[in-house]
Order: sequence, then structure tokens, then C-alpha cells
Amino acid sequence: MTKDALKVSIVQHSCSDDVEANQEQIITGIEQAAAQGAKLIVLPELHNTFYFCQTEDTNNFDLAETIPGPSTKQLGALAYDLEIVIVSSLFEKRAAGLYHNTVVVFDVDGDIAGTYRKMHIPDDPGFYEKFYFTPGDLGFTPIETSIGKLGVLICWDQWFPEAARLMALAGAELLLYPTAIGWDPNDNKTEQARQKEAWITVQRAHAITNGLPVVVANRCGFEEDPSGHTKGIEFWGNSFVCGPQGEILSESKRHPTIFTTEISMRRTESVRRIWPFLRDRRTDSYYDLIRQYID
Repeated sequence: MTKDALKVSIVQHSCSDDVEANQEQIITGIEQAAAQGAKLIVLPELHNTFYFCQTEDTNNFDLAETIPGPSTKQLGALAYDLEIVIVSSLFEKRAAGLYHNTVVVFDVDGDIAGTYRKMHIPDDPGFYEKFYFTPGDLGFTPIETSIGKLGVLICWDQWFPEAARLMALAGAELLLYPTAIGWDPNDNKTEQARQKEAWITVQRAHAITNGLPVVVANRCGFEEDPSGHTKGIEFWGNSFVCGPQGEILSESKRHPTIFTTEISMRRTESVRRIWPFLRDRRTDSYYDLIRQYID
């Protein structure tokens, strides 16, 4: 690996209601990824638990933990031992009655390099996140690490071009998206295909319009709705890495997997020279973007 290249691994896995078993498979996945030479390892959204947001249940707040806390201690030690950067996704208990969907990034020294709290919170059938998560208050600020500035966003954030752009404008060198997205079993195959392709396309577009590599780590597998009100969610996996022109460098299918990709940390410079989108932005004419809608 040259100084220009960075080996990135995605640990795509399924989750159950057994937190300890989830954590064990995460540790195993991280160790296997490090053995493949990865220096940056990205985990899916809320990887410690089943996707509890399928139903509104106050007992699920017991799944949250403080930051720092048990998981950060465990993952920090792993980052230190393996000399890697880990991007994790935790259900944060900030205070009594105040919870966030939070990414924690660990640097090679095992310390917390930074955190990001999910800014865009969905509220759809099967994805009742507004019940659980307070919107983030840390802004769109890249996290400085030994391997570069990481623009970390979470799942629903990935549909918003504003979030990716603000990370890029703040100096992010990579865009990373821990994710938990899947299909409603009631949707037919054609609709399911449209949804997945839209999801891939919008993130490739973030890579193109910002001239940055994008790393997307989704969970996979079927998870029942604990309330029984819906038919559950089939998380579609399909994690992928693309380059700064949106080119797919590697991708997975629907099953648990660990895959490592070497990406260039210098191509952004050359791509932005031929596609100077940042140069040609008309910041003097974008004021209406702060409005909800133009009537």
C-alpha cells in the first residue's frame, strides 16, 4: 500500500436481539478485516442491537449506553491493539430522556477521535426513529484522524445533498455512511429494485458532485417487527465503495460479508481539476436553500 492508497473494510452483518452475540461477530469481523490489511473499518448503523425502531416501545431505551461507555471501551481497545481506525454506530444515552443515534470514530491510539449525531431523523412505518432519537447538534463537521478527515453521516442523512456538500466544504476527504435500510416485504420486486437503485444512485451522486470517495456499510438479513404490526424488514445489504467519479470500486450482495477495498486518497485533487464543481458554485444565489419551500 502506497501513501496514496487506503485500505478500507466494510463489515456487513445481520443483527439479532442478542447484544452479546452481535458484539462478538463485530469483533470477529474487525479482526478479519484488519488481517486483510484494512486501516479503516466501517460498521453498519446501530450494529450492537436489533433494529428496535420498527416499533415504539419505551423499554427499548434500555438498549442505549453512554459515550464513553462499555462499547467505546471495547472498540477503543480493539483499535489500539490492531492499529486501525474504526467507525462505529451506537445508541447514545446522553442524559435521562435524551438519546441520539451516534457515530463514534476511534483512532489508532484507541482514543475517540470524534463523534457525529444523526441530523436527519426519519419517521416512517417500520422506521419510527423520531420516537427514539433527538436530532444531532454537532453539525456537519469532519472528524480528524491519523488517516484523514472523515465526513461521517448516518443512513437517512445519505438522501440529502446538503449534508454531503457541507461535509465536503468543511474539508472531508471521505464520505462514510453507516446504514440500516431495507425492504418492506409488502412491496413487490419491481418496487424493491427501484428503491435499492435509487439508494445506490443518490450516494454515487454525492461522490460525483463533491469529488470524494464514498463508503457505505449497510446491515443485512431479515428482522421481525417485535410488535407484530408489520411483516418486518429485509435489510438489503449491498454495501459498496465508490470513487470520486461515482465509479463502483467494490460492492457486496445481501449476505454477511467482510470486504476490503483500496481507494486513492489523491484522486480527489485530479478529479476536481477536471470537474471544478466547487469553483463554479454560485453561493451568491443560493439563499433560498435555507427555506423549507418556495411558495
